Amino acid sequence: MGAMIRWYQRWISPLSPPRCRYYPSCSAYALTAIERFGALRGGLLAVLRIARCMPWNPGGIDDVPRRFSPFYRFSWSKAHEEPRVTPLAWEPKE
Repeated sequence: MGAMIRWYQRWISPLSPPRCRYYPSCSAYALTAIERFGALRGGLLAVLRIARCMPWNPGGIDDVPRRFSPFYRFSWSKAHEEPRVTPLAWEPKE
């Protein structure tokens, strides 16, 4: 699944202008979620993230949660995390 996402990032995504409402982008979110929680649970979080991406949604910073829960965005969830206000500093890969 990760290879498919990387293929999309390399060959499809550059063909259109940047328009993602969220930081990190949905494809970067999906890769992180799959690496952190595996294909099934990470894939579920990625699908839910894409479902939230609608024209009337303001977007913003939406990180992959540290603990798995499809409800981490709700304050009543035990896995709830407050969203960050600023993006992470860019760090080049060595």
